[in-house]
Amino acid sequence: MPTKKPQNKVLENDSFEETLNQLEALVANMEKGELSLEDSLKSFEQGIALTRSCQKALKEAEQKVEILSANTLDAPTEPFSGTR
Repeated sequence: MPTKKPQNKVLENDSFEETLNQLEALVANMEKGELSLEDSLKSFEQGIALTRSCQKALKEAEQKVEILSANTLDAPTEPFSGTR
C-alpha cells in the first residue's frame, strides 16, 4: 500500500481558517498511523510551519484589537503592519 505524502503548504495568502483546516487535516492524517517514518517527519515539519503561521495570524489580530480598543482619546495612532 503506497503511503500518502503530505500535500499541505503554508501560503502567505491563506486565511487563518484555511491554515487551521490544513493543520487539522494533517494531524488527522498523522493520527491514522499509516505514514512512513520519513513521511511522518515531513508532516511534522509541515505541521510546525502551519502552527507558526496560525500563531503569527493570532498575534497580529491581537495587536490590531489592542490598537482599536485603546481607551484614551489622546492615544497615538500607529499604522497596522499586518502581513495577512
